[in-house]
Amino acid sequence: MVHVGDAVTMLGSGLAFFSLGWLFFVKQLFRNYEVHNRSVQLLFALTFAISCTLFVLIIFEIADVLQADSRMTYWRLNLYIILFILIVIVPLYLPYCCLRSFTQMSRSKALASSLIIFTTFIYFFWKAGDPFPILSSQHGIFTIEQAISRIGVIGVTVMAFLSGFGAVNGPYQCLTYFVSSVTMEDIYKMERKVHQVNDAIVRKLFQIEDFSNQLESSLNAATGATPLYKRAFSRWSEPSSGGIQQKIKGLELEITQNEELQRHLFYELIELRQNKERADYSKTFLGKYFNMLGYFFAIYCVWKIFICTINIIFDRVGKVDPVTRSIEILIHWCGLSFDVRFWSQHVSFLLVGIIVVTSVRGLLITLSKWFHAIASIKSSNVLVLFFAQLMGMYFVSTVLLMRMNVPSQYREIITIVLGDLKFSFYHRWFDVIFLISALCSIAVLYLIRRPAREKSDF
Repeated sequence: MVHVGDAVTMLGSGLAFFSLGWLFFVKQLFRNYEVHNRSVQLLFALTFAISCTLFVLIIFEIADVLQADSRMTYWRLNLYIILFILIVIVPLYLPYCCLRSFTQMSRSKALASSLIIFTTFIYFFWKAGDPFPILSSQHGIFTIEQAISRIGVIGVTVMAFLSGFGAVNGPYQCLTYFVSSVTMEDIYKMERKVHQVNDAIVRKLFQIEDFSNQLESSLNAATGATPLYKRAFSRWSEPSSGGIQQKIKGLELEITQNEELQRHLFYELIELRQNKERADYSKTFLGKYFNMLGYFFAIYCVWKIFICTINIIFDRVGKVDPVTRSIEILIHWCGLSFDVRFWSQHVSFLLVGIIVVTSVRGLLITLSKWFHAIASIKSSNVLVLFFAQLMGMYFVSTVLLMRMNVPSQYREIITIVLGDLKFSFYHRWFDVIFLISALCSIAVLYLIRRPAREKSDF
């Protein structure tokens, strides 16, 4: 039986998260746009609220908040709602908004086309699970395992890709080792080059104007010449006008080349100024702090790549949560006496809380950057719906993977509501995508940095 106090607690937390999602939508995503579609705003805030509520339920499992039957009920309720949003509502509403925003299609035709696109999505969404050993064949079509297993594959892929890039980009942004040495003399030299190219373009524009005036004068003189001298003047003016036109074309080609050079130099000037600001910031107290933090990120990145490689090669998946395992190692090697159950509960509570906060914060920052980089008045609502879909899949997958970070005595209800999934597959799949993403990020950053290094060495 669901208790009144438990219901009030869950309703209050849900409303709080809904309000936060609503404020993030208005103040962060749509701060430069007028909100026209309230249903998009409502759907984004609802997805955010349900996703955060799932995280809260994990914390409630560890802290033993609410009655066990209440937690089970709210786990099922929130999972059904988020799955219905991710599989039905957003995939049906997204193409409708897209057609209405970018075409002149009527409501009825847009709805009919959206139904066709939605049917196609459901087919490919279902077939997406065939290549992966995500669950046993005994589960029917309309079961929660079928939905979560397929959403988990997509969400874990996105999550591992972002984690791999973040693990490499974190130390790259923080460590002063990767900061290029730039002086004010370098910036002044580049500014002089930009001014020289700009002056050259201006001179060529004046030359074109002079040649154009000469060509116009010669044509006017040829048109107004008397018949007695017309033939003689035409013999003299035609080669002259042809030469002037060739000079104008040559100058226009040089201007085009100089403009391309100017654009390249301007981007280099911006990069030099950014590197100078970054170098100056690295000498401050906060810069030194982030430099130390960068060493920690670098160690974590190397360790994570090593562990993922070991897990993939030996097909290894941990069965004990990291907190309990660490306490057991501490007891074994140091000979200390600990209450494993007591400390694993409190440390797991802290660890899960940190994971929840960093996951939510990191994803929202990433979504904001992407949105402001590619959004327009027409595409804004479509992008928000796409991000809501991405966010929901990301958070459901995070819950699926966080199950391993919870001690076994607290993960019973989580395992029951998620269903009979092959959890080990998702951890191996995360390791594979993380390793690919991290190695590709290292290669891309190396290729981006290599020309600057060669230039500085030269």
